[in-house]
Amino acid sequence: MKLAVLHKTIYRYDEPPRAVLQSQRLQPSVFDGQQVLDWSVTTESGVRGAEFRDGAGDETCTVRVEGPVDSVTVEVRGTVQTTDLAGVLRGHREKVPPMAYLRSTRATRVDVALEELARDSVAEFAESAELDRAHALSAAVAEAIAYTPDATDAHTTAAEALAGGAGVCQDHAHALIAMARIVEMPARYVTGYLFAGDADALHAEAVRVGAQASHAWVEIHVDGLGWVGFDAANSCCPDDRYIRLCSGFDAFDGAPIRGLALGRGGEELEVAVAVEAIQQ
Repeated sequence: MKLAVLHKTIYRYDEPPRAVLQSQRLQPSVFDGQQVLDWSVTTESGVRGAEFRDGAGDETCTVRVEGPVDSVTVEVRGTVQTTDLAGVLRGHREKVPPMAYLRSTRATRVDVALEELARDSVAEFAESAELDRAHALSAAVAEAIAYTPDATDAHTTAAEALAGGAGVCQDHAHALIAMARIVEMPARYVTGYLFAGDADALHAEAVRVGAQASHAWVEIHVDGLGWVGFDAANSCCPDDRYIRLCSGFDAFDGAPIRGLALGRGGEELEVAVAVEAIQQ
């Protein structure tokens, strides 16, 4: 599928900061499931600094905007050709060992309810049946946390979302990561874009992740297959409707833009994301 993306983020400041520093991971991942046809990332008045591919295989660029500025606009435009690989991240080069993703974070910290749900969902599968266990974990999260916009915020943890029984894709992802780690399966948070099309049941709204708006899902490491994606919010594996950007331990670590404004004032965000399918 050929997908066109327009993603604009505007940062507005109460008091103009002396400077704005950002680390951007806004280039689509390089793997067999997607080919970049054209892509550009522009930051208003921004000066690009170091550019490198990090250990997780994500392209990172540092940007500095000299102040004082009232606002900063980051705009992403591009076209990507995607292929359905049934969720398997094939051909992706990275150096971080999978076992590193057994690490817990504040957002994915385990409580008794998460542990019980995780162990109950995989009880009928042998430990060697890792793919079946991963699917069972994703299905359990989808059933336990109803997709409900505005039920949570950017700081809601996996345990809180499960206790409330409602959330958005960020909450589904955090809960699935926590549960996968309980059964000793490495799991990580993935951000990107999702083409919803005309599917009324598909959840692809812009979800705020710190300073971001994007779709989120999870990759679980399965012996023999490598990293496999699971979108519990939509009860499916990523296919050719998905564009993968970057990954991390949780929503904060996996945010495509992380930054710092050198000043005392507050910050407001305006985010718009559009993903369209282009006729072949």
